[in-house]
Amino acid sequence: MTILDAMCDPALFGPWFADRESWRAWSVFLAALFGLPVDGNDAAALYRQHTGRQVLPTEPAREAWMIVGRRGGKSRIAALVALYLACFRDYGPHLAPGEVGTLAVIAADRRQARNVMNYITGFLDAVPMLRQLVVNRTKETIELSNRVAIELHTASFRAVRGYSLIGVVCDEIAFWPTDDAGANPDIEILNGLRPGMATVPGAVLIGISSPYARRGALWEAYRRHYGQDGDPVLVWQAETRAMNPRVDVGIVEEAYAADESAAAAEYGAEFRRDIESFMSREAVDAVVIPGRRNMPPVPTLRYRAFVDPSGGSQDSMTLAIAHRDGERLVLDCVREARPPFSPREVVAEFAEVLRSYHVTRVNGDRYAGEWPRERFKEHRITYDPSERTKSELYGELLPLLNSGGVELLDSPRLVNQLLSLERRTSRSGRDTIDHAPGAHDDVINAAAGALLGAKQGAAPFSRAHEREPLTYLPEYVRDW
Repeated sequence: MTILDAMCDPALFGPWFADRESWRAWSVFLAALFGLPVDGNDAAALYRQHTGRQVLPTEPAREAWMIVGRRGGKSRIAALVALYLACFRDYGPHLAPGEVGTLAVIAADRRQARNVMNYITGFLDAVPMLRQLVVNRTKETIELSNRVAIELHTASFRAVRGYSLIGVVCDEIAFWPTDDAGANPDIEILNGLRPGMATVPGAVLIGISSPYARRGALWEAYRRHYGQDGDPVLVWQAETRAMNPRVDVGIVEEAYAADESAAAAEYGAEFRRDIESFMSREAVDAVVIPGRRNMPPVPTLRYRAFVDPSGGSQDSMTLAIAHRDGERLVLDCVREARPPFSPREVVAEFAEVLRSYHVTRVNGDRYAGEWPRERFKEHRITYDPSERTKSELYGELLPLLNSGGVELLDSPRLVNQLLSLERRTSRSGRDTIDHAPGAHDDVINAAAGALLGAKQGAAPFSRAHEREPLTYLPEYVRDW
C-alpha cells in the first residue's frame, strides 16, 4: 500500500482527506517524496511550480523540506507521513534484538511539538486498524507492537543522539536557534539526527515551517537544493492558498495590507529580506574576554548600572554593571533572576550587588512602570527610567562592538542573546533591533544599557528626582 492509497482509503485516512481537489497539491508532494508516479499534466505543473525542478522524480527523497505558508496543511501531512513510516513498514530486518525504531517529532519546545503529535494521536485513536498497534502510551511516547516508538522531543543536539531513527519531523524549524545563536543550533541538531537514520533504509527527515530570515537550516536547504533535478533532498515551496485553497482569501489580503513583509513570509512562504543578523559570531568573539565571568569592584572606579525589570512570571530580571577604562568600555558584572521569582527579593539582591560597586543610582527600562522605582527606593537606590528604547541602545552599541571598544564577560547567555538580535527594516525604511521570535534579550539589554551609561557618564536627574534630590544618598550623609 502506497501512502496515496492510505491517504484515500476510507478505512484509514480517507475521511480526513475526502476533499480530493483541495488536497491535490499535497498529493503531488507525497508522490514526489516517495518516488511515486506524478500522473497528469496538472500534477507535473504543480511539481515544477513548487520545486523549481523540470525532471519528474523517479526515486524517493531522503529528506523533504516543506516551506509552506501558515494554515497550509503541513502539520496534518507531516503526521500522515509519520504514521505511514511507523505503521506500514517492517523494520525488523534492520533492528538488532531488543532495538526499537524511533520516529521523532521535534520542535523548539514541547508545546509546539505537540501540534504534530496531536494529529498523530488523533489519527491513531480514530482508525481502529491503527489503534490495535498501540501497546503503551505516555504524554510524550507512543509504543507500537511492531517495535516502533513515536516520541516527542525538544530541539537539543544532545537529546537526539543514540537512536535508530526511521523518520524525523522537524516542526517550525525556521524558528529554531540558528548556528549563530543558542545553545542548540539547528545545524548541530540535524548533524546529530542524520547518523541515526543511516542504518535504516527508507528513513526520511521532514522539515516543515513557514519561512523566516535568510539563515539557518531551512534557508540552507532551500539555497542548496531548491530547483536541483535529481537531488535526493526535496524542497517544496508554496504559499498558503496553493496548498489549502479553503483559507479565506480576505484574511490573507488583510495581512498583506497590514504588513506586506510579514504576510509574504507567513502566507506567501517567502524568506524575509528585511531581517538580517545584528552581529556576526567573529565580531562578538573578538570582544569577549575568555574566562572572565565577573570583575570585582575597585574603589577608585566609577561604575554605571542598568536594570531590565520583570514581574517574575514570564521574563528574567537582569542587572549589569560597567565602567569606562580610557576609550574602552568594560562590562564588570551581570546578574539574572529567571522566572518564577519574587521581584521584591530580586530587587533586594540586586541592591546588595549595586552597593558593593558603590552604585546608588541605576537606569532601567522605562516601560516597567513605577514599581521598580519604589522597590529600589526602599534600598536607597535611585531608579531612573532610560531615555532610550532597547532598539536605540543596541544601535548605539553596534559601532562600539565592531570597533573593538568593548570588553564583554565570557557569559554564554549574554553572547547567545547578542547573536540572536535581529535588524528589521520597516515599510517606512526605519531600522529596529530586537530579539528573534521565541528568543530573549533580557541580559544583553541590561548589558547594553550599562555599557552606554559608562560611555556617557552620570545620567541626568529626572524631574521626579529634582523634587527629592537627596533620596539616593546614603542615610548618614542625608542626616549630616
